[in-house]
Parts: sequence; structure tokens; C-alpha cells
Amino acid sequence: QEDLVESGGGLVQVGGSLRLSCVGSGSFFIFKGWYRQAPGKQRELVAEISLGGDTYYTDDVKGRFSISLDDAKRTVYLQMDSLKPEDTAVYYCAKDRHYWGQGTQVTVSS
Repeated sequence: QEDLVESGGGLVQVGGSLRLSCVGSGSFFIFKGWYRQAPGKQRELVAEISLGGDTYYTDDVKGRFSISLDDAKRTVYLQMDSLKPEDTAVYYCAKDRHYWGQGTQVTVSS
């Protein structure tokens, strides 16, 4: 069992920023990532980071989003800048593509 607790979502205007946080109960992992699901769409991978620090970003967010870990590697962050209305979705934290958080809503208003 892995508990993942997300925070940091909310309502922001176009061009604004938000930082999502996800705290996990364990420190060992292979991948930690952020996914999102917009209404009527499938859940998609947004960004992922490995224990070794390798990162992946979907093309839509490259240059705008940044994924990182704290020193204890229990918390994964997603810094989101230059937000667009199409970034509106429920954002989910995942560990090893198997354990999931409850999701946090991000709404970007125009």
C-alpha cells in the first residue's frame, strides 16, 4: 500500500503559475509522475522523473512545466508556468505507474 497525497491545485488565470506537490509514504521508487485527465478525455502522462533524476515531459508542456523531487525523495513537485486553458484537468500523482493519488483540480481561466 502506498499513500500519495496531492496538493496545490486551484483556479488560475491564463499565463499564471501553480505548483503541485505529492507526498508519498515510502521513499523507494523507480518512477514518479504526474498525469492529467480533462473532461471527456483519457488520462495522459504529463511529466515523469526517475529515481536517478531522468525526466520526461509530454510535448504540450515542454518549456512550461518542471518536475522535481525533494531531498528525501518522498515529495514530487510539478511547477507549472505559462498556464493555458487547455491545461485544465484533474492532475494525478503516480508512483511506479501503479499507485495513484486522489487527484487535484487545476482550472485555467481565460
